[in-house]
Amino acid sequence: MAIKTLIKKSEYHDSVTLMLVARELTKFPGVIDVGVIMATEANKALLKESGLLTPDGVAATPNDLVIAVSANAGAADAALLEAEKLLKQKRSADEGGEFRPKTLRGAVKMNPNANVAVISVAGRYATEEAWDALRRGLHVLLFSDNVSLEDEIALKAYARDHGLLLMGPGAGTAILNGVALGFANVMPSGPVGIVSAAGTGLQEVSTLLAKHGVGITQGLGTGGRDLKEEVGGIMMLEGLKALQADPATNVIALISKPPSPGVAEAILDQVAQSDKPTIIGFMGANPAEFRSVPNALPARTLQEAALLAARAAGVKLDATELIAQEEEKLQAQAKELRAAVQPEQKFLRGLFSGGTLCYEAQVIWRDTLKEPVLSNAPLKHENQLVDSLRSVKHTCVDLGEEEFTVGRPHPMIDNDLRIRRLLQEARDPEVAVIMLDVVIGYGAHPDPASELGPAIRQAKQLTDRELIVVASVTGTEQDPQRLSVQVAALQAAGAIVCDSNAAAARLVAMIVK
Repeated sequence: MAIKTLIKKSEYHDSVTLMLVARELTKFPGVIDVGVIMATEANKALLKESGLLTPDGVAATPNDLVIAVSANAGAADAALLEAEKLLKQKRSADEGGEFRPKTLRGAVKMNPNANVAVISVAGRYATEEAWDALRRGLHVLLFSDNVSLEDEIALKAYARDHGLLLMGPGAGTAILNGVALGFANVMPSGPVGIVSAAGTGLQEVSTLLAKHGVGITQGLGTGGRDLKEEVGGIMMLEGLKALQADPATNVIALISKPPSPGVAEAILDQVAQSDKPTIIGFMGANPAEFRSVPNALPARTLQEAALLAARAAGVKLDATELIAQEEEKLQAQAKELRAAVQPEQKFLRGLFSGGTLCYEAQVIWRDTLKEPVLSNAPLKHENQLVDSLRSVKHTCVDLGEEEFTVGRPHPMIDNDLRIRRLLQEARDPEVAVIMLDVVIGYGAHPDPASELGPAIRQAKQLTDRELIVVASVTGTEQDPQRLSVQVAALQAAGAIVCDSNAAAARLVAMIVK
């Protein structure tokens, strides 16, 4: 076996192109493993973990493209030549075809009736593009991150003062008048409006509503920093006001991590200005703090937020009773599963593509487990994972964090990194259960279970111990990937699939408790 590396100095390709080239190279005769990534320190660490980092790769800079190939003797050089050929083909394909405007000005000229701009460029350019869009009178979904806090505040203040929405930075999901933007799902129209500082939080709540036959009017993303004291919750307040004034919206749901105290007070004051039932889904906050607010319905989890919103929208259900019934079933299931694992199998590992789902799971585990859960995105700083590439005891990893996504696709698009980590965790004799979230819909992988299913089978075959894999699927039956198809494929691979991320997290806790 030979490991060869090709360094393309100062050559940039978007992360999806790199993913597609890597996938095609894995099919090349004689190739065993492949890495096609920008040479950030985090990506080089991943190459090292995979045994693909050579001295040339170590010397590469973050602006360089690294193509690393592990192959049978004689095949490595040919595979590198094939990689160069594939990159040229991708670039030629991008440059050909129908005319596409290269500037916002050109796009507006081609589409004069457009009123929303989706901005997804490198962070150092995103602020300038967002200003351009706002000054042209466009609402903005700012998908890009790496925008300074000062710029975010200025952009949002301008948007507010001019009757516009600035969703982001780092806003990956929105559904505006039924149109899905970024990572989003096919949703029925209905009476619930959602404002969320969390993209996968918006997806989880809206799709759980859809399971109860309830649709939405709007799904507005704010970006994860909106509820910081410095920003002041500008966009959540503007979104809340808009939904309060919208005659089609009868129920409102607010989703985020706990806001800073001053921002929470401002939001709750605004909630009290309307008689519309408003679900307060500030995960990890104390629900008792919100019960005295008129029309506020506090929710501990995304699942509970969806159930409360469905009830407020007219569905006959009791959220507390439904969760209690589910809890009883999960307890019986966990008892059976615990009996199959060995005494030394004591720990859980969560491998998440959705940051909010990772956070929700940690909130549940914080309240149910004696030992802390370590993470690269922890609830508290003291539970920070020292090395994001190596799990310790109970560990929960958000693979969508920036450290994993610079120079490579988001894990909702590309399963490669999570599959590698799944197999790594499976080899740990102390691991009892691995939890996965699977998020489908627009923008996501076209068939994630087709890759995760075989990986789950392989993980189970790596050990003579019982390895439990618990999953949930965030999506709807109308999504291109179809919810039922994904669930069936994961179950066929040996995974236990729960109806929600919260239910999956509770089951995992019961197994290792």
